[in-house]
Amino acid sequence: MTKPYHDIFYKSPDGLTLYARDYDDGAGKPVILAMHGLTRNSADFHELALHLRNRFRVVAVDQRGRGRSDYDADSSQYRPDIYCADMFHLLEYLDLKEVISIGTSMGGLMTMIMASQKPEIFRAAIINDIGPEIAPEGLKRIKGYVGVSRDFASWDEAAEAIKIQQSPDVFPLYTTQDWMAFAKRVCKQTLERRIEFAYDPALANPFKEDDTVSAPVDMWPFFTGLKSIPVLTFRGERSDILSAETLEKMAQLHPDFTAVTIPDIGHAPILTEPESLVAIDSFLKPFT
Repeated sequence: MTKPYHDIFYKSPDGLTLYARDYDDGAGKPVILAMHGLTRNSADFHELALHLRNRFRVVAVDQRGRGRSDYDADSSQYRPDIYCADMFHLLEYLDLKEVISIGTSMGGLMTMIMASQKPEIFRAAIINDIGPEIAPEGLKRIKGYVGVSRDFASWDEAAEAIKIQQSPDVFPLYTTQDWMAFAKRVCKQTLERRIEFAYDPALANPFKEDDTVSAPVDMWPFFTGLKSIPVLTFRGERSDILSAETLEKMAQLHPDFTAVTIPDIGHAPILTEPESLVAIDSFLKPFT
């Protein structure tokens, strides 16, 4: 069966081989750059990319240390400024002059940072469950599981472990099938047929040692750098990363801002929820 995307392998500025999925049919459509969260990868955007591919070319990335991208021998390089440099390099490699960004969590922070450096690249931005202020309880929860290295004997075991790891409040309505799909996105099977997380455990080292690695001290100046483009921001109703108060402040500061709260979801919406798809389709309609 033919894959609905092309594999892209390219070199980072410091020589790592990095990977992205390119949902491109050659029709010259507007481009979406999809950037995942801290421990995630391009698979997070697969269903959304299939939903959008008749109207958009979706380039979904694996940041260094995730998915099919090389792991970095120097864990101090696992930080947003390096990831952003990798993304600028990818855009240059693909000769992309402008994109619409979809960024989940860390990918949303990267959108803000990249737009502050090269605002002309972005036509619009979708930011998923992240803001210029990160709730401390969410950071504490993430630090509790990021980088914990273990493997599993089966996909069922992996799905159950991830369900426990995420806590009951994050996805309270998820079924067994949903948790299995979650595991298939965030894990991989080894040659020994064990199941393990699809990221380098060492990426947690700088994150745990210094909060400013996951987000600069003051992100509000970066956020206001998005004021010249439309922004759609999602918040999971149960999110412990993006508070309702921060979302409201974002809406007050930005002149073209749409806020959507997804019910019965924590951090972060997968963006295939019915409410998410309706909002994304409406937001992106002017760009088709």
